[in-house]
Amino acid sequence: MRRRVIYQDRSMVAEGGLLAYGTDIAYQFEHDAPPYVDRILRGAKPGDLPVQQPSKFVLAVNLTTAKAMGLTIPESLLARADEVIE
Repeated sequence: MRRRVIYQDRSMVAEGGLLAYGTDIAYQFEHDAPPYVDRILRGAKPGDLPVQQPSKFVLAVNLTTAKAMGLTIPESLLARADEVIE
């Protein structure tokens, strides 16, 4: 049985996954979505609005899982991580 170790959502790393790299959903709902919704409520057609790219991404690393797998995570990656679970 093969296990996935890299995820898109940080919650999977909290549950034992090795790495997660993906958009910050909470940030999108608080900062990216409101201007878009405002334009729709003011009469813009959703199909006419440009596709928005996420503006914030999150990197999470689980060192406990890395140790259990016999992996060493480079310090340069840990320094860039938004969250390190030990």
